[in-house]
Amino acid sequence: MLTAALVNHLRHLFPALAKLVNGQPAVYLDGPAGTQVPRAVIDAITHCLSTCNANHGGLFATSREGDALLDQAHQALADFVGAEDPGEIAFGANMTSLTFALSRALARTWSPGDEVLVTRLDHDANFTPWALAARDAGATLRVVDIRREDGTLDLDDLKAKLSHRTKLVAVGVASNSLGTVNPVAQIARWAHDVNALVFLDDVHAAPHRLTDVQAWDCDFLACSAYKFFGPHVGVLWGRRRLLESLEAYKVRPAPNDLPGKWMTGTQNHACVIGTLAAVDYLADIGRIVGNQPGATRRTALESAFAAISAHERTLAERLLSGLANLPKITVYGITDPRRLDERVATFSFTHAEQSAADVARTLGEHGVFAWHGNYYALNLSESLQREPQGMVRVGMVHYNTASEVDRLLETLRVHCGAG
Repeated sequence: MLTAALVNHLRHLFPALAKLVNGQPAVYLDGPAGTQVPRAVIDAITHCLSTCNANHGGLFATSREGDALLDQAHQALADFVGAEDPGEIAFGANMTSLTFALSRALARTWSPGDEVLVTRLDHDANFTPWALAARDAGATLRVVDIRREDGTLDLDDLKAKLSHRTKLVAVGVASNSLGTVNPVAQIARWAHDVNALVFLDDVHAAPHRLTDVQAWDCDFLACSAYKFFGPHVGVLWGRRRLLESLEAYKVRPAPNDLPGKWMTGTQNHACVIGTLAAVDYLADIGRIVGNQPGATRRTALESAFAAISAHERTLAERLLSGLANLPKITVYGITDPRRLDERVATFSFTHAEQSAADVARTLGEHGVFAWHGNYYALNLSESLQREPQGMVRVGMVHYNTASEVDRLLETLRVHCGAG
């Protein structure tokens, strides 16, 4: 568990958290769209641009120094996702770009009659790339439905749609809209039983739960560093045998070996190095809470996410309890406090009398930062009949506090008339 003193210490490492709105501290509940970054990440990016700002592969000092840090970044992200091979990590502009590139490569292995499974719960970056790839290959796209009463995947529907024609199952680890955590290890077992590959969108879960590609037994996974306290960089992991056997769309001089095969063009070296710093920041939390200063990075990350999950659960309990006392607020997804292990601390809700945009605007005017709309989870928003206005979304990460939850609740009650 993160103590109040440790959370306060960590908050002081984030320059953005000192921001004031109308004389009050800003409350950053917009983390689902992108978290703030600690000073160590900013310093790492500055260090790269100040001391080793050169392209990859040069036979001179700055290029060699930068390449050494880039190698460390590959190892750090392998540790982050639970992989043993840093060559299985590819960086890119963002998760969406990496997923489009992989979908185009996988589509070359599909034929008419093949099937691809996606879900209505997912961000569109884990839907449309596969839909377009299936279309181009003449394959059939099959969409797994949700249980609208609690915002979970309809697992019976998923199993019914799996067959020996299924080539890929694409599913999110956690919903970026409702916070629902999917049983991805179980889904991977079902998919592999019919010889289908599994692609996991870990973007939303990554700041909340330990990523573990080995335990989940997936074949590919993508995430975004700016969701786990880093800069705007996407990360792709895949099994070496698959990344080596697939044909990557790349220029001819680019390497054919891993990881360069899947990193098209010049990467954002400064932000890749910043991503290394973000992983090490999280590992340092684990070394503190585990009282293990010499712990390996992966061991430290396991301790960090155990403490982070426990802290976020207390915030989620507090928020759910408070929202239940606001009669004009409707929360979507899992609301039973006994089922908090099935979700992360991300909540979407609507107001009985005001649009999502109006609520978000009022919250913002009072220094509480929240999102509105569908957050690119378009299929889900349509399924819940929330288009075109969408919902209001708030999310807590480890730097958020109980007093900030109370600020949100009070602002909804007094200024948004939700009480």
